[in-house]
Amino acid sequence: MLATEIILAALFGAVLGSFLNVVVYRLPRGESLVTPGSHCPSCSASVKAYDNIPVLAWMWLHGRCRACRAAISPRYPLVEAATAALLVAVVLTRSSAAGIALGVLTVLALVPVALIDLDCHLIPNRITGPVAVLAIVLGSALDPSGEPARLIAGAAAGGFFGLAAFISPRGMGMGDVKLAGVMGLLLADAVAPALLIALIAGIAAGAVVLARREPGERQGVGVPFGPALAFGGLVAVFAGHAIIGAYLHLLG
Repeated sequence: MLATEIILAALFGAVLGSFLNVVVYRLPRGESLVTPGSHCPSCSASVKAYDNIPVLAWMWLHGRCRACRAAISPRYPLVEAATAALLVAVVLTRSSAAGIALGVLTVLALVPVALIDLDCHLIPNRITGPVAVLAIVLGSALDPSGEPARLIAGAAAGGFFGLAAFISPRGMGMGDVKLAGVMGLLLADAVAPALLIALIAGIAAGAVVLARREPGERQGVGVPFGPALAFGGLVAVFAGHAIIGAYLHLLG
């Protein structure tokens, strides 16, 4: 049974990863996620079903459009493969229906958020809003006793980042605040290590970016924080409670 679940999670994840590529490309441009169907961004030729198979199609097309031979970014198969791997990991590391459902939702939310923020310095409300609602619905339906803790975590995470945005509006955007709150709804108390990891990763990334620029070019340089939040959230999906346990053990 476990082998079947792993295969289904991998296939499901690859297909959803293909859709996430559509979200990442179209959502910031204000385009429909449904119509038109898959097409080449260079020549607008429709992509045939057999050329739209996740990961494999990119490989047998050698990373090029069949119609115009324009290069197709390797990001597409990488997102598909990564999403498949992450969903398999969720199935392997979580046992309850609520844990699996919220883990899958976390992956499907954080992957596109990280890429969109990296590309456009934007965390769309059209992702965080529906995910927040769906997190509450799934949590309430599958694990009602745990929902109060998730609501408190969401309020605390959003409130903490909201205070940071109020104190330093140039350093923290409202998109980051909303995403932190959504992560609390998804991760419950595991949002604490997620945010700590995100802060460390964000500071490290900012330091690297600044170090690679000349002193006169450093003023006004912005580093999107969404990818760091997504990284912290994904780590917390799989190791958040272990990190909390290790910390409490050190205190004890």
